[in-house]
Amino acid sequence: MPVGNHPAPAEPIEGVPLKRELGERHIRLMALGACIGVGLFLGSAKAIEMAGPAIMLSYIIGGLAILVIMRALGEMAVHNPVAGSFSRYAQDYLGPLAGFLTGWNYWFLWLVTCVAEITAVAIYMGIWFPDVPRWIWALMALGSMGAVNLIAVKAFGEFEFWFALIKIVTIIAMVLGGIGVIAFGFGNDGVAVGISNLWSNGGFMPNGVTGVLMSLQMVMFAYLGVEMIGLTAGEARNPQKTIPQAIGSVFWRILLFYVGALFVILSIYPWDGIGSQGSPFVMTFERLGIKTAAGIINFVVITAALSSCNGGIFSTGRMLYSLAQNGQAPAAFARTSQSGVPRNALLLSIGALLLGVLANYLVPEKVFVWVTSIATFGAIWTWVMILLAQIKFRAGLSSAEQKGLKYRMWLWPLSSYLALAFLVLVVGLMAYFEDTRVALYIGPAFLVLLTVLYYAFRLAPKEVQGMASTAS
Repeated sequence: MPVGNHPAPAEPIEGVPLKRELGERHIRLMALGACIGVGLFLGSAKAIEMAGPAIMLSYIIGGLAILVIMRALGEMAVHNPVAGSFSRYAQDYLGPLAGFLTGWNYWFLWLVTCVAEITAVAIYMGIWFPDVPRWIWALMALGSMGAVNLIAVKAFGEFEFWFALIKIVTIIAMVLGGIGVIAFGFGNDGVAVGISNLWSNGGFMPNGVTGVLMSLQMVMFAYLGVEMIGLTAGEARNPQKTIPQAIGSVFWRILLFYVGALFVILSIYPWDGIGSQGSPFVMTFERLGIKTAAGIINFVVITAALSSCNGGIFSTGRMLYSLAQNGQAPAAFARTSQSGVPRNALLLSIGALLLGVLANYLVPEKVFVWVTSIATFGAIWTWVMILLAQIKFRAGLSSAEQKGLKYRMWLWPLSSYLALAFLVLVVGLMAYFEDTRVALYIGPAFLVLLTVLYYAFRLAPKEVQGMASTAS
């Protein structure tokens, strides 16, 4: 166990240490790219259907909660930058069981998410190549992203940088073009569209507060992945500088890319007609006279899915590596290659994803949707563990140590408790609405299974305890 509030860092069991090859530009773009997934390009229509133009409020409220969560994670990551991040902090400040549950839960939720993203790549490639079997594209997507992760962390960082840049450029182009339609009448015979659609079709909040509340669960799931920034702390060149900068910019970028994009879309089109006409992004580009809009967005969605898969393989590999270091997974997964990559951990994750792709074609669609719901619950569990670990971490510091923190939570502890209350509200809403209630059956059941395995195989991190004792 950690000595005081300064846990001893675990050393790799075999091989070279993880290499600090992720630069400032990599982490900055990863921070933004993690917030922009397939859901924004294709899934935003469903959220708009629930809340109408007030969906922008949902993203702002959710973005504020994410900002607090990321600030809490950043405070611990800058103080103690280690691989495994929040799983390690949960172990150090909340106990071995909390670390075990958080690590394996996060590993599994990213496997589920990656299976969905790989399948998405296959579906969208099928639009261009309808005669090629989907499983070939799924296998190629997994193989290419797996190879990138196995080479070196710098290769992962480069691919993620360019994937994120493609998404960012697309959204900026859409927002600027949309402003042209709204203010100058581009694509509308020079007649400015204005923003009256924000309140002309049943009001700004057509489905009332209920609609906004219903959309919160979907909005929060869209933010899954932003906590990946914490996992880069063990491989960032200068975590004391890059992690705070990346986290500090998250909320403003959410405002620009989520709220800005939705503002443009909802101003140009009546909210109640968006879902029936395909992707809002395709509609906006076509409005500007770009005939190949569908092809452009198809390409961007494929890169978004590949980006999520790339980040998911990275996350599962580092989390399994950290669990192995802590004695909560086989020691073989803590071994690294000569390039500083946790190769065995990555290979297990890639192998599991191969089974997941196969299962996606064999099991009924409803079962797959149920399994995916674990990711929603798992994301909330991860965020709750981050906040609880940060509260315990800060409470254990002396006044002098608190003042000496290089990166601090705002309005602590009020901000942490408010974010926790918000996450509890989201879980309550998931229980209230029938469509999302299934997540509260599957998610807790999975945690109970992990707890049984923990005690059955006695997976308390004895190795870490021994290292911490030696360090003291």
